[in-house]
Amino acid sequence: MTAAARLPSVEDIWGWLEEVPDPEIPVLSLVDLGVIRSIGWDGGRLVVKVTPTYSGCPATSVINFEIEKALRDHGITDLVLERQLSPAWTTDWISESGREKLRAYGIAPPVAGTAVCGSGGQADPVVACPRCGSTDTAQVSRFGSTPCKAAYRCNACLEPFDYFKCI
Repeated sequence: MTAAARLPSVEDIWGWLEEVPDPEIPVLSLVDLGVIRSIGWDGGRLVVKVTPTYSGCPATSVINFEIEKALRDHGITDLVLERQLSPAWTTDWISESGREKLRAYGIAPPVAGTAVCGSGGQADPVVACPRCGSTDTAQVSRFGSTPCKAAYRCNACLEPFDYFKCI
């Protein structure tokens, strides 16, 4: 048996990392969030490239710890995590599955295709209520429970909710 035959497949590793929750929004996995950019073998060493949601993200060290822990729990001992800053992470990298998980959790996902709205070039997006689906919503505050979210209220069902801002 060759050494390569004993290495787990990249597909298996993606599956393992699909189970690692984001520390700030645990309903999302790090794969759903789109911060794990690539996985590959360099000889017998596993190389995982991670892009933080922003360069000062306080959860970066926890994310790296959880990735390394998950991989070591699956028997991978020779690994390196590389920070990939370019291209910068954008909310467009959140998977469709992740967007559905956010909605089911009561957080409105970023409106698709509006990742440039943070540049000031576009009006506020129309945000659908994650509870009833109405687009009759209003922003209450630019900031919600974390800096990446804004506080909204649904005028149809009157429920408050967080909107995951586009970046």
